Amino acid sequence: MPVLFEEVLEYLNVRPGGTYADATLGLAGHTSGIARRLGAAGRMICFDRDPEAMEKAKARMAEVAAELGSEMPTVEYQPRAFSEAHEAIEPGSLDGLLADFGVSSLQLDEAHRGFSFRSEGPLDMRMDTRSGETAGQVVNQEDENELADLIYEFGEERRSRRIARAIVRARPIETTAELARVISAAAPSMKGDKIHPATRTFQALRIRVNDELGEIRSLLESAGSLLKPGGRLVLISFHSLEDRLVKDSFKASKDAGVFEVLTKKPVVATEQEMLRNPRSRSAKLRAAEKLATTAGWKGDSGRRRR
Repeated sequence: MPVLFEEVLEYLNVRPGGTYADATLGLAGHTSGIARRLGAAGRMICFDRDPEAMEKAKARMAEVAAELGSEMPTVEYQPRAFSEAHEAIEPGSLDGLLADFGVSSLQLDEAHRGFSFRSEGPLDMRMDTRSGETAGQVVNQEDENELADLIYEFGEERRSRRIARAIVRARPIETTAELARVISAAAPSMKGDKIHPATRTFQALRIRVNDELGEIRSLLESAGSLLKPGGRLVLISFHSLEDRLVKDSFKASKDAGVFEVLTKKPVVATEQEMLRNPRSRSAKLRAAEKLATTAGWKGDSGRRRR
């Protein structure tokens, strides 16, 4: 169930026959909606580094193609990280670029992916399971101080040092449930907490394993050069670290006279959507339109890369 579906289509201002990129294909929820508005002359370029998600998305888009018939736009699949979008897209060719950051429902709901503490699974958390270090390697090999720093920086967890100390003492830790128990014992829920004690630490590990903030910075740096004048950039964030990068980049682009920011405040889900899809509660959409007077721009992501 794609978040802010109608709002995405509104801010992208999908033009029949246009060229659009979905930097975070996922299960093709947003892409299928865009495709229905594009028509046969349209083109979609879809990125996802998760091979499982890519295969499921292709199956879903095959159903859309069967429904649309001759009105189905061209769909091009790019099985790689969206930080590489500039390598696959011709500069100045896009009418719109969408990115829905963060982890997908598919990744959260499948225990073997290791993203969630709510079910027993291996400590993996890689979006691209073909390469890179796992969360288990970080948890079991990282120096205690480094572990505390990344939990604090990427999870915004105030009790990071206490949690890191407990993790090091409990090593080796093999599963998501085991890690969640260690964290809960070291830093139990306090009065007024609305989230599980392990939420922030799991977020921090996921961001580290997938270099999520670095990926976002790379996309922000290339987005302006990929869009046509009048092209729209629509970005959905799910936590403050992501939203801060987008907000700062949009401000810098506005000050430089490159983009017009279309959302003075982030667009959030309606009460009705939150009831239908609780995961939409933290979603924030920001949108901007490239001005006709600019040829390209590299956004200022504002924060250092780890």
